Amino acid sequence: MFNDRPACDEVVLLGRSNVGKSTLMRELTGHAKFTTGKKPGVTRSPNHYDWSAEQFMFTDLPGFGFMSGVEASRREQIKTNIVRYLETHASDILAAVLVVDTKSAVEIIDRHSGPDEIPHDIELFEFLWNLSVPTIVAANKMDKIDNRDEQLDELCDRLGLFPPWQQWRETITPISAKRGHIKPLNEALQSVFHDHQRDDLLKFVP
Repeated sequence: MFNDRPACDEVVLLGRSNVGKSTLMRELTGHAKFTTGKKPGVTRSPNHYDWSAEQFMFTDLPGFGFMSGVEASRREQIKTNIVRYLETHASDILAAVLVVDTKSAVEIIDRHSGPDEIPHDIELFEFLWNLSVPTIVAANKMDKIDNRDEQLDELCDRLGLFPPWQQWRETITPISAKRGHIKPLNEALQSVFHDHQRDDLLKFVP
């Protein structure tokens, strides 16, 4: 379990290993202390960055799915811990940002879809909606995508959102965290903060 945290509102980042969550965390907070790496599974416990005066923080949750050198039982436990964290703190979570690698997301979802299997990405997306947590999909690594609209339409389809993706701009946000291009995500978070009457947090997503 990893439920120890300050008592405050938060935005959580979650997603498969190696999709760029920690890089996005650095962009959102403006701080370079968050560890990133080419090997999946660098983040093994939540990374919090909080502003105590505003009672607010960003949280980078561990990646789920494949992690080099990590046994399947441990990977499953990490996913269970993520689910429990989300359940425990749902009332404090202003928004959940599900980060995906746009280039491979659809292929991974399709590979793990079947009669007795639900891809982790889809499972968590639906789980968050059922918790009534505003959920934003950060379609990351867009700088590596040629067929932008086609890929985003297919991602919408897999998530159960009727294409075209443009009608879901507060849910599907194309970004490139490594290049610092995260304006669509910031705009979606601005909308969420305003809906929660937390306009004091708009300064964190300019």
